[in-house]
Amino acid sequence: MKSYRKELWFNVPTRRAFINITPQVEDCLRESSVREGLVLVNAMHITASVFINDDESGLHQDYEEWLEELAPHEPISRYRHNRTGEDNGDAHLKRQVMGREVVVAITDGRLDFGPWEQIFYGEFDGRRKKRVLIKIIGE
Repeated sequence: MKSYRKELWFNVPTRRAFINITPQVEDCLRESSVREGLVLVNAMHITASVFINDDESGLHQDYEEWLEELAPHEPISRYRHNRTGEDNGDAHLKRQVMGREVVVAITDGRLDFGPWEQIFYGEFDGRRKKRVLIKIIGE
C-alpha cells in the first residue's frame, strides 16, 4: 500500500472565507499515483473547516448568513472563550458545525464524487497562516 502526505497552507486576508481546494487535492492525488484508495483532507486548526458541497456563490452566501445567525461574531463578550483575550469564540463554534475533515474514495485514479461535489476550506478566523493536511492511502 502507498501512503502520501502533503500540507496546504493558507493565509486568508479576511476573517471568513470559503476556498475551493479540489484542484489542489487532485494535484496531490496525481502526485501520489494512487489509483484505488482513500484521501483524507482535514483542517489542522480549530477555527477552520474542510467540507464538501456545491461550488455555487449563492450557497456560499447562505452558509455565511446561516453561520452568523447560529454563532454571531459580535458582541464578542457573549463567548466565555473570549474572556481569555481572544475574539474568536464564534469561529470555534462555526468550525464545529461545518466539520473538521472529509474522506473521499479514490476510484481509477480520480476522486469519486457525486454530482456537483467539491472540497472546500472554510476559514472562520483568518488573517494568519493555517494548514490543511492531505493524506492519501491506497494502491
